[in-house]
Amino acid sequence: MTRSKVFGEVAELYDAARPGYADALVSEVLAYAEPGGHAAVEVGAGTGKATVSFASRGIPLVCVEPDPRMAEVLRRNTARYPDVRVEVGGFEEWEAGGRRFGLLFAATSWHWLDPHRRWDLVHAALEPGGALALFWNPQGVLDVELHGELAEIDRRHGVVNSPHGEPASGYRDDPGSWCQEADAECRRDGRFTDLRSVRFRRALHYDTDRYLGHLTSLTAYRVLPDERREQALAETARLLDAHGGGIDVHLMSDLFLARTV
Repeated sequence: MTRSKVFGEVAELYDAARPGYADALVSEVLAYAEPGGHAAVEVGAGTGKATVSFASRGIPLVCVEPDPRMAEVLRRNTARYPDVRVEVGGFEEWEAGGRRFGLLFAATSWHWLDPHRRWDLVHAALEPGGALALFWNPQGVLDVELHGELAEIDRRHGVVNSPHGEPASGYRDDPGSWCQEADAECRRDGRFTDLRSVRFRRALHYDTDRYLGHLTSLTAYRVLPDERREQALAETARLLDAHGGGIDVHLMSDLFLARTV
């Protein structure tokens, strides 16, 4: 199943159910990048879960999104920001048209890019001294018993990498594996400097319906056969309803920063 198939077919649900990113993360990126009036480019913008936070700070944006259905929702969500431009296509095929940017960011989309080309593409898109910001939203379940029961449902139905796959107690203050992998790749590349990683943490409550919507929008569930997916979601709904009608998590926002030499 292609990325477009996974996300585009549930674009509205993705937009409604997925959490956004911490305001403190956006502030950290902008303080690091100091974009001034320079435009930024967002890779894999989706429906704008991060885009709106940057656009509302007055940052001119070029948003590259491969799925037309996601891009349609993105245009609607950013319609009040005249300095946001949406360009449909994969970043690997995207033409900058001679433009170079002071900031490039990717919100939970970096892992979709070709690992053999992405550092070259980023370097080509950024002006000298331009900043790269990569970020993700892992989360951990506060109730250890609930985590265990959810993990058992996942095991029965073959769900891997679900957002309730870890208890909150398993997360430290240091950023997780995505940031560590980006850091290691960036150091091997050698064309970037001033590498930093930061973790932000906040409490978040989902009621059952919103959490089911969140799960339905995820690759881990989209790739399941329809019947298996519906069974897993139904069992999860019954469990959450039995635990008070929702789930409490610690939502992390992990941020990796670098700049071109």
